[in-house]
Amino acid sequence: MLRIDFPIATARLILRPFRPEDAEDVRDYQRRSDVARFMRWEPRGPEDVRVAVEEMARETELASDGDCLSLAVVEPGTGTVIGQVELVLLSAEHRQGELGYVFHPAHQGKGFATEAASAVLRLGFDALGLHRVIGRCHADNAASAGLLERLGMRREAHFIGTEFFKGAWRDDLVYAMLRQEWRASAARRCTSRTPETGTGTCP
Repeated sequence: MLRIDFPIATARLILRPFRPEDAEDVRDYQRRSDVARFMRWEPRGPEDVRVAVEEMARETELASDGDCLSLAVVEPGTGTVIGQVELVLLSAEHRQGELGYVFHPAHQGKGFATEAASAVLRLGFDALGLHRVIGRCHADNAASAGLLERLGMRREAHFIGTEFFKGAWRDDLVYAMLRQEWRASAARRCTSRTPETGTGTCP
């Protein structure tokens, strides 16, 4: 079992459980049509966001199949929630998980999503002991696919016409990474770490 009830610091971000008072920040991006475009929900109003944040605030542990760990991604300087990352326990028996994420467009293109998602992969592989983590995205969502590739995940499938989604047939991309691949990738990042950039994460 993995339970998170404390903040996790990365180089530039804080990842922590959601709080009801995060609703205003979350609404800033969940209400946007460009964010909802590839999500299974439509742009959300205040009440829908409040309900969503309350649900995410309860998602703090992974114990049984289907459990979801949801974390708010916070910019330390402002205290603003700029996105969300999640890890779903798909199978405890087979140690399988799934990575998810949503970010405010104003904070994209700065490496924040990669940084936060890397921290979640570290939780999955190192703290929870997962064997395999997947990431799925709409085939037209080039930004999401690019993020999964930057994380070092392999593209395993391109499914055609998986469902009728928002007025059209949806295609899906599936990416995956094994624990040994994560450890090898983390070792490379550690080796390439420099004092000037501070990049790289030692295993």
